[in-house]
Amino acid sequence: MSGSIDLDAIVAIDVHTHVQASVEGSGDGTQPNETFYEYFGADVVQPTLPDLAAYYRERKMACVAFMIDSTSTRGHGPAVTNDEIGRLASDYRDVVIPFASIDPHTGAAGAAEVRRLVARYGFRGFKFHPNEQAFFPNDPTVYPIYEAMAETGLPVVFHTGHTGVGAGQPGGGGIRLKYSNPIFVDDVAVDFPEMPIILAHPSFPWQDEAISVALHKPTVHIDLSGWSPKYFPANLIQYANTLLRTKVLFGSDYPVITPDRWLADFEKLDIKDEVRPLILKENAARLLGLR
Repeated sequence: MSGSIDLDAIVAIDVHTHVQASVEGSGDGTQPNETFYEYFGADVVQPTLPDLAAYYRERKMACVAFMIDSTSTRGHGPAVTNDEIGRLASDYRDVVIPFASIDPHTGAAGAAEVRRLVARYGFRGFKFHPNEQAFFPNDPTVYPIYEAMAETGLPVVFHTGHTGVGAGQPGGGGIRLKYSNPIFVDDVAVDFPEMPIILAHPSFPWQDEAISVALHKPTVHIDLSGWSPKYFPANLIQYANTLLRTKVLFGSDYPVITPDRWLADFEKLDIKDEVRPLILKENAARLLGLR
């Protein structure tokens, strides 16, 4: 069993990576959506959790790893289960930080699942994808799940903004963009004021909303995954350098964007020298309780 993360030995913490395949046959074995990878100009890669661990260990990075459970809306379970991620992550604690995904339509059962997963495996946070899971983050029916998450004090990630899921397919593959406006997460931050929240991705076309929520609510952060930094809007760069310098986090969205590509483009941004280490490692280390 590997030890805990040595912050002095790593160069960055990638707070947004996906486990997309099982080594145990624990999921439903769904096939990759090649259109999704084409949207990002990426090779079709479906990493298992051990794959992620090896990939990030080679780069002297740690990674937050999760899947997305959209069973209620997609008609099938995820390709890999929370239980598998929990079991395997215990062997890669020097590099992998496991987050759980809960189907938001499961109410009290979902809340019980939150408590079970944290107690049994020591998950370090949670991930929602409002587009793929077809829910507004401020829907009161999800609040029992948030209550269980808030009890843990662990961070909760919400996908925000545009998504490559369903992009270019007829009817967008049934995916509705309306769910991912970050302003809906503002209600969650009000109603659960102690719960750390991460707004995932530059939130096109609602970047101003995301910045406003992160400025206004002390527990709300922004991760920079899902886009090459060369496409970041000017206002996001401005606030990352100034008022949000302690609340912005490096994330790649691997495997559709590699950390190598992301970091190469980030190097070219006009980010202050003293801010770069905050974004790449220090902000995440604090938020994830590693400091």
